[in-house]
Amino acid sequence: RRSIMADAITSQTIEDGGKNLIVKITNISDGTGESDVAKIDVSALNSNPITGAACSRVSIQRIWFSNVGMGFKLLWNASTNKFIFQAPADWTDTWDFSMGNEGKSGIPNNAGSGVNGDLLLTTVGHTDGDSYSVVIWAHKHY
Repeated sequence: RRSIMADAITSQTIEDGGKNLIVKITNISDGTGESDVAKIDVSALNSNPITGAACSRVSIQRIWFSNVGMGFKLLWNASTNKFIFQAPADWTDTWDFSMGNEGKSGIPNNAGSGVNGDLLLTTVGHTDGDSYSVVIWAHKHY
């Protein structure tokens, strides 16, 4: 009789300030994988410390990642989720999207109909023992 296991997933909020959000996410897979799992839930983030407004979206400024055996895709949550990019299997890199004018930098959430502001992750090609570690720096929008 086989017991049902699940991927070992951790999430750590490093900073949840007025402007910046930094989160670290890891997964050591048992082969189960993840499909459209919310990694940034904007409704759970701290409000604007000055106005009290709730965070409605984030824009991705930079990611640092290391994938062993599997990759992952990031998507904006909406009625039809919007693909952002895919980080390849067996790859380590830093991707910087922070160039540009203040407030216009990063990858904006332009998911369209039904957008709720959340960032989703789906693993790709996961097998038992594969892993990813990713740090995401995002700007918060109110």
